[in-house]
Amino acid sequence: MHGEYKVPGGKLVVVDLDDEGGVLRGVRVAGDFFLEPDEALTAIDQALEGAPSDTDAAGLTARVEAALPEGTVMYGITAEGVAVAVRRALAEATDWTDYDWQLIHEPPQSPALHMALDQVLTEEVAAGRRAPTLRVWEWDSPAVIIGSFQSLGNEVDPEGAARHGVTVVRRISGGGAMFVERANTITYSLSVPASLVSGLSFADSYAYLDDWVLTALGDMGIKAWYVPLNDIASKDGKIAGAAQKRLAQGGGAVLHHVTMSYDIDVDKMLDVLRIGKEKMSDKGTRSARKRVDPLRRQTGLPRREVIERMIASFRGRYGLAEGRVTPEELARAEELALSRYSSEEWTARVP
Repeated sequence: MHGEYKVPGGKLVVVDLDDEGGVLRGVRVAGDFFLEPDEALTAIDQALEGAPSDTDAAGLTARVEAALPEGTVMYGITAEGVAVAVRRALAEATDWTDYDWQLIHEPPQSPALHMALDQVLTEEVAAGRRAPTLRVWEWDSPAVIIGSFQSLGNEVDPEGAARHGVTVVRRISGGGAMFVERANTITYSLSVPASLVSGLSFADSYAYLDDWVLTALGDMGIKAWYVPLNDIASKDGKIAGAAQKRLAQGGGAVLHHVTMSYDIDVDKMLDVLRIGKEKMSDKGTRSARKRVDPLRRQTGLPRREVIERMIASFRGRYGLAEGRVTPEELARAEELALSRYSSEEWTARVP
């Protein structure tokens, strides 16, 4: 069995092993990390040898940590990263490069249709009818997208939304409210087979699925990192927020979508979102301005070029063919956009 895991902000950890009679045998850890002394690698292998194959990541981590020689220096590798690689090997997890990725980047669409497309495309991946897909969104109007479990009344000021022509929609994933405008936001979705995140905890899967965009941002001169559970940030503030939904039907699939701030009208955002009395004060407004730092200021690049560079980075790492939403997928999405994502029953399901 073979498992790989890139430690967030670190290096690739590779594990090869056998599962014989419910215990780990022939464990070999490798990778492009740095580790001193040399004997530490043998100690890691020996710590995992003979471990019950149902040991969870925490238990495997503890075995590795207990076996490390005193004074061990680890760079780009962690005991937890080794444990995750073992769990991915046992789960027979797939890798990014195992797939022929498709790109969908189509003209602007309504907020409700975007919600529906996320659902439909991920269902198609789960059913095995669609290849794993990176979809870059274009918005035809401003919107607030609230999380699946958020209270509509607590999150959105209806008068502010009406004043600015903002549509409110509810997505199928959890997390917080996102304020988006056509020229000020970069949003993308990954619809992937569940096997891509096999062996990863829910939290680890966020970092794993966001790793490629950290590299893309780095190529644009932004040193960004993952902030648990679902943020991407730089030294100047938050850049993006992510959310996930896991579908069990078929072979299983994961929807991972991210909204990035290219530019932001903080005053308008605060007029539309109800984010607490403290944040509505002058102090809160200054805090919001400081907390979110748009890509436009950090890169100096036009929005379209930022998107093109992100796509090129993904393609360079994993391959990416031009794709499209099929007529059948679009018909299903349009029906869902009308019957579900535009309905008061869904939008206000948590009043």
